[in-house]
Amino acid sequence: MAPTYRPGERLTALRPWRRVRVGDVVVVRDPRDAGRWLLKRCVARRARRIEVRGDNEAASTDSRDFGPLDVADVAYVVPRPRPAPAAVRTTPHEG
Repeated sequence: MAPTYRPGERLTALRPWRRVRVGDVVVVRDPRDAGRWLLKRCVARRARRIEVRGDNEAASTDSRDFGPLDVADVAYVVPRPRPAPAAVRTTPHEG
């Protein structure tokens, strides 16, 4: 998922608590190797099927390789980061 996430980076991932939406980052088992976990972004949803892609499409194994997944295959959802608070602009005190 580079450049969004780097190898070895720790993430918070939660069991799906709501419907998976386009844009969500999800954790799924690789449909071709159940011992391997994949971190992917949901790029399309049609009823109970989702398509996932890696953010680095040139180096990603995703729905283009193994097809759409059932939403039940989503083990975890990575919460979207909250926007950073607006920067507080300070000016030097004159006097």
